[in-house]
Amino acid sequence: MSWPTPRAGERQGRFELKRELGRGAQACVWLANDPLLQRDVALKLLESEDGDAGEREHWLHEARAVSALSHPNVVPVFEAVGDSAGKDRGARPYLVFEFVDGPTLAQASRQRGAWPAHEAVATMLGVLDALAAAHALGLVHRDLKPSNVLLGGDGRARVMDFGIAAHVPGTGRPGTAVPGGAGAVVGTPGYISPEAARGETPIPAMDVFAAGVMLAELLSGQRLLKETDPWRAVERVQQEDLALPADVRVDDGLRGIVQRALARDALARYESARAMHDALSAWAHPQGAEAGAGDAAAEDHATLAFLLRRMRHKSDFPALSSSVLRIQRLASSDTARLAHLADEVLTDVALTAKLLRMVNSVHFTSSGSGRITTVSRAVALVGFAGIRNMALTVLLLEHMRDKDHALLLREEFLRALTVAALAGELEPREREGEEAFLGALMQNLGRLLVEYYFPEEASRIRDGIAKGSPAEPGEQAARDTAARQVLGLTLDELGCGVARAWGLPEALQEVMRRPEGAAPARAIVEPIERLRWLGQMANTLVDATRQHPAEGLAQAVELACGPFGPALNITPKAANQALRAARERAAALAKAMGLKMPRQAQEQPMPAQPRQAGTAAVPTAPAAAGATSPEAASAAAVALGEGRARIEQGLSQGRMRLNEVLQLSLATLQEALSCRNVVLCLRDGGTAGRLTGRIALGATPAPVFQVGPASQGDLLAVVCARAVDTLIADAATVAARMPAWWRQQVRAGSFLLLPMVVKGATVGLIYADQLTPGSLASHPAELAEARALRDTVVVALAAGLR
Repeated sequence: MSWPTPRAGERQGRFELKRELGRGAQACVWLANDPLLQRDVALKLLESEDGDAGEREHWLHEARAVSALSHPNVVPVFEAVGDSAGKDRGARPYLVFEFVDGPTLAQASRQRGAWPAHEAVATMLGVLDALAAAHALGLVHRDLKPSNVLLGGDGRARVMDFGIAAHVPGTGRPGTAVPGGAGAVVGTPGYISPEAARGETPIPAMDVFAAGVMLAELLSGQRLLKETDPWRAVERVQQEDLALPADVRVDDGLRGIVQRALARDALARYESARAMHDALSAWAHPQGAEAGAGDAAAEDHATLAFLLRRMRHKSDFPALSSSVLRIQRLASSDTARLAHLADEVLTDVALTAKLLRMVNSVHFTSSGSGRITTVSRAVALVGFAGIRNMALTVLLLEHMRDKDHALLLREEFLRALTVAALAGELEPREREGEEAFLGALMQNLGRLLVEYYFPEEASRIRDGIAKGSPAEPGEQAARDTAARQVLGLTLDELGCGVARAWGLPEALQEVMRRPEGAAPARAIVEPIERLRWLGQMANTLVDATRQHPAEGLAQAVELACGPFGPALNITPKAANQALRAARERAAALAKAMGLKMPRQAQEQPMPAQPRQAGTAAVPTAPAAAGATSPEAASAAAVALGEGRARIEQGLSQGRMRLNEVLQLSLATLQEALSCRNVVLCLRDGGTAGRLTGRIALGATPAPVFQVGPASQGDLLAVVCARAVDTLIADAATVAARMPAWWRQQVRAGSFLLLPMVVKGATVGLIYADQLTPGSLASHPAELAEARALRDTVVVALAAGLR
């Protein structure tokens, strides 16, 4: 049953209705007059009279959400009238909003078509300001679209309709009902993000995606996702990458901002509405940060814009930005899993091969783990930061081949690689050492780009340094002067500008800015500042000793190290040892990438020490030709054994957390046995005897797996109750005894069940399957190694349960 249709001239409470402004599925909006305050307002009236208490609570959810926001780009709520408990059946609930005299963004766009770029950006800056204010309160809009943005007479964008807004978990207010429970798909097809379309937990990146769609539509004058079937639109946004049409005439910088906001992977988008706002603001006002710098600022921007256009047309380095950004974000995320990063690397076959060669170089195999054959093992051994550094290093090198000046490119790259290795060796802490490696490498990005794109200008800069200037105290200052004369800006400024255009993390951009002046006389405590000075010291040491004869190397190091010692607490002796170790490390990495280091870079080598405390180098003797054994007959069994050995080593040294053990164990099983699905089920505290899927690698989501108590009689439950390792070679023979969810959603050809028992009770299950009958763990050694791997997981799980 619905409330009577409102009519002009009627009263709603004290408000006199004037005309209808809009209508939706649950409510209509009227222009009304408030005689008490003598102003026009917008009344949002509930349509259905039959809503229960929960529905009315959701009705007032919008008022509660907006009441916390006081922002010039949000339409404010003045009053909420009506009993949320539904006791006063005679009172029709309604909300009172400020009346904004202007069209919605959807209406304005239909009339205008494509908007000029600067006008579209200015409008979206207001929308993003509103979203940033909401996100700061932990509130996600979840239904951002052009029809929910009003344009006032002053042109200001005003966001409205927070009816399905939700708090990010952990920030919601007590007693606040959130429309759309867990797993619900809420939002408008065409603007809903991929993760929202999957019913995932609300996050600010959902609103960033919708803002990206809106900006793309303003610039193009057309719908970005043209789909009449709403459910088909929801499916497509999960499966397809949206993009600003190629024929839209905008510059590369703005196109890159739109594409980053539209990334299908939330980790690759701007991390917040504020970050996207800052990027658009920098595009709209490129000289804002250098106000007062005069013509020099304009020159700098023009040079950078020219380089970015040139990079775009050469179609090589532009591909670098998306790859680096995704790997950077995954490696820096606290929630990303080992499998996510491994999958990202595996999307590039050439990158996969190069990373495996690098991981198997001297520096990493000194940890005694043997040869690494899978990316997931590489990630677990080297760590997220190590993979990130190597990926960036490989990708930079990849675009420096097949050039007329390849020799100079190689020398410049090897110098940067040695600087990065030295910065990593100078920092004794492992994680900080990886950050120092990347920061020092990227401090040389400008030098690498100029050598690649502007070889003639690079030669002129070198000539300027060779001529020297009495006013310049060192090579870096001379290089800055020469670069300004040739390019109009320094190489560091150029590199930082490109990093900003690529969208690299802000912390990395900060480290890339070389410090000015002399090193402080006291120890540097602030992390980013320390990384900047470590990079500066590494650059200085490499330049001072690069062509130095071996017999005078120690003295040269002492002279170059002196100014940095007090600030970084590094002695000349430690610097000398770090330099030798860095040269060894750089030579190993270069060899893995198919490069040969200059001879002077390999003199007086010092073996690099492994970073994992307590490990030692383990020499590996080559197997005799043709030698085989029953245990070694299966390559899958060997891979399982190697994975188990490395996990056990990590556990014994305390280097691996429980989640890492579980992830790596499943990845090892999946890759060694070529499984379609590998799932870890763990005991559900809510139901005695029930096991629930927690981690899944493969085609079927983990929550699908629900293994009930043995009383239900299905095969999975019986196997878990009896704790019997079971291999079903032909699943068709037992399909009738499998649970309904398995028959409907999994339907494997063969599968392996490995129950996990702690103190006599089954606490988990490892499930693995293949589509083809008879192909899973066909060799006895494979089944034995799979059981041994399960036992290792049980040990780790038991330790974690105590």
